[in-house]
Amino acid sequence: MTIENPTGFSRRALLGAFAATVVTAAPTFSNAAGFLRGSGDIRRIRMYSGRTGERIDMIYWIEGDYVREAVKEVNHFMRDWRTDGVKSMDLRTIDIMSAAHNLMDANEPYMLLSGYRSPQTNAMLRSRSRGVAKNSLHVKGQAADLRLSTRSVSQMARAAAACNGGGVGKYSRSNFVHMDCGVVRTWGR
Repeated sequence: MTIENPTGFSRRALLGAFAATVVTAAPTFSNAAGFLRGSGDIRRIRMYSGRTGERIDMIYWIEGDYVREAVKEVNHFMRDWRTDGVKSMDLRTIDIMSAAHNLMDANEPYMLLSGYRSPQTNAMLRSRSRGVAKNSLHVKGQAADLRLSTRSVSQMARAAAACNGGGVGKYSRSNFVHMDCGVVRTWGR
């Protein structure tokens, strides 16, 4: 039910406008299960891509509902930049990324190194590196490799692991953290 205020704007529209212009302090979540059940009124994701030059600062969830158009934009942003292939990202991964970002109280957007990977891209990367899994969750749209210049790999990994929502890999030599919504586990140095 939408209740109109005297100015003619719905509560949802006002909340969306407010959320888009003001960064509110998000609660700290002890694990992703509580977060994924719908704590809070908004969820926001902020990223940029050094490969494409694109930026995204998106409220993608409001009052218990994913915003369909925002999710489409997130999916497009996280596409395989090598093939331009787009896949629907698993929203649990986006939620983990958002929760970890809030836990770190970071103002800087994530640098997205890798989101969705086509099978062709994954095979090519796998041929060049032992660190690329044959059945990578990137191919399923369930993983992201991220970097923040204002936080260490260890800080990012601790925040993601605190969500207890999936896998967290530390890649200190390459300065990034892998976050996924698969089995809860950690690896790396």
